[in-house]
Amino acid sequence: MLRKLLLAVVASLALTAPASAQWAPKGPITLQIGFGAGGETDTLGRIIASVMEEQTGWQVVAENKPGGGGVAMASGLAHAPADGSVIGLGVTVPVMINLVLRGDQLPFKLDSFDYLGTAARAQMAIVARADAPFDDLASLVAYSKEKGGIAASFDAKPQELITQKINATFGAKLNPLTTKSGAEQMQLLLGGQVDIAYGAGVHLPFLEKGDMKIIASVNRTRQAYAPNVPTLIEQGLDLYTDPFFYFMAPAGLADDVKEALATALANAVASEKAEKVIKEGLSAEPVTLGPADTRQMMVDGVEAVGRLFAN
Repeated sequence: MLRKLLLAVVASLALTAPASAQWAPKGPITLQIGFGAGGETDTLGRIIASVMEEQTGWQVVAENKPGGGGVAMASGLAHAPADGSVIGLGVTVPVMINLVLRGDQLPFKLDSFDYLGTAARAQMAIVARADAPFDDLASLVAYSKEKGGIAASFDAKPQELITQKINATFGAKLNPLTTKSGAEQMQLLLGGQVDIAYGAGVHLPFLEKGDMKIIASVNRTRQAYAPNVPTLIEQGLDLYTDPFFYFMAPAGLADDVKEALATALANAVASEKAEKVIKEGLSAEPVTLGPADTRQMMVDGVEAVGRLFAN
């Protein structure tokens, strides 16, 4: 009787083992990075690939696919095999802008991908010098009207559009000034050449020293480092921009493949090596959304970008 029972248990285990076994790649996984070598996204991608290898034993090869802020990488990835052998790392906003402005011309759509997770979110804020005579969006608008115009710097299209929307919505008089980088914006702000700027992390040391203050969070939610400062949405402007560093794969992954890849990526992002790159190189905090939340973030983000470009 005991022998029959043991045989039954062994047979049951044999039947269930393959179904519960975790997926593993049959060969190397290529992590395509949507930007060129040497930048922050490239550094993050290579750290993630290295840590994934250490933690899983898989072979993970980082490969640069620059062009169009991630559009070139996404264009190729959308038509790659959906077997877990190739995944991508990009930044959301450039791809979202292209989907909104010329989605009918792109070789991919939002649903061309399975979304695997995120690594970080750039914490975007409108900043001013600490001694500026305004502390929030309403007083900024009032000050710009009183002065007959003040200078507002930016280094990316969404920032320019938000500046224009503040003018159009509230009658503010913000005179936009194009710059090449966040660092240049901080120099102009501290030097008094502009009155407000957009900071995505480069402003944090100046904030900690007391040289700057936050006027509004430009993200969907308040900043972790400034929880008392309201978002633009909370201050009456229904706009935001959330630049996430995110992972994706060609649509059609099997459930076990998606789960294994998502788990491996989340574990790699949670490592000390990746956290250091995210905090020091990106001036951000690790954020590991799961596949479902990452997809919803993309859907919501495209809608939000659409509002930015709406007349």
